[in-house]
Amino acid sequence: MLGGVAIWSLWWVWFAAALALGILEVIAPGFIFLGFAIGAALVGLLLLGPLAPGFAALLAIFAVLSLVAWLLLRRFFRAPGGDARRIKTDIND
Repeated sequence: MLGGVAIWSLWWVWFAAALALGILEVIAPGFIFLGFAIGAALVGLLLLGPLAPGFAALLAIFAVLSLVAWLLLRRFFRAPGGDARRIKTDIND
């Protein structure tokens, strides 16, 4: 508790988590961290409104938003042919 307010119900904590996960996505790309970053940022935006859900509800909302973001990123930004791990042509050709 921080002055009567749970630390996880503060919007800036979620934005800090989103920023940290966004930086981690740059260091180790793969959409998974970016999905979590989008979910954390959206939960932070939710907390700027009049609603203040409890910790369990925040985690559930975060999980759902992260999963949806990850699925959308995977759907719209995947490599052609769906194979991102194998290079099909030589870079020097």
